[in-house]
Amino acid sequence: MEIDVSTLAPGAAYRWMIACVVPRPIAWVSTLSVAGVPNLAPFSFFGGVTSDPPIVMVSVGRRRDGSRKDTATNLLATREAVVHVPDRERASAMVATSADVAPDVDEFELAGLATLAAVQVRPPRIADAPIAMECSLERHEELGRGPVDLFLLRILRFHVADALLVDGLPDAARLRAVGRLGREDYCDTSATFRIPRPGR
Repeated sequence: MEIDVSTLAPGAAYRWMIACVVPRPIAWVSTLSVAGVPNLAPFSFFGGVTSDPPIVMVSVGRRRDGSRKDTATNLLATREAVVHVPDRERASAMVATSADVAPDVDEFELAGLATLAAVQVRPPRIADAPIAMECSLERHEELGRGPVDLFLLRILRFHVADALLVDGLPDAARLRAVGRLGREDYCDTSATFRIPRPGR
């Protein structure tokens, strides 16, 4: 099968992307509104950009009416976030926080998640998340016909559960990080395999 993207109906390209670009890591992003209301939501258009300084990319789509989601609104106003890596144990809670609720709803409470204060930013972090990264907003762009809000976030501090560490770094199999597939499907990193790179 071959598909000319220009022939696709609106929304079809998105369905093809989420089915083909797999697995996608998930950024479980906490922000704080100007009024001080915590927000927590997952985004699977997410990835690393640079390591010096450490910067990650998070793409936040718009609502059906074209308005910004709370995560985007909060990031633009406060320029701070905590990006968590969801694991299999917290997958259902992560999906629960994807609900489209009013801006004054605290998704931490909605999903029954305890919080801890971050060290360098104002948004709270999930108390028992295996990995959390405190971030500041480096850059924002609007892209596409949606458009989407593309955020480049600079990592200021890592929080990593000691139980994940092997030789001083997080082990993917221990983490069981959740990845997004197409439709309502997910995977995790519990089944890993190794292929040495040439010259190493």
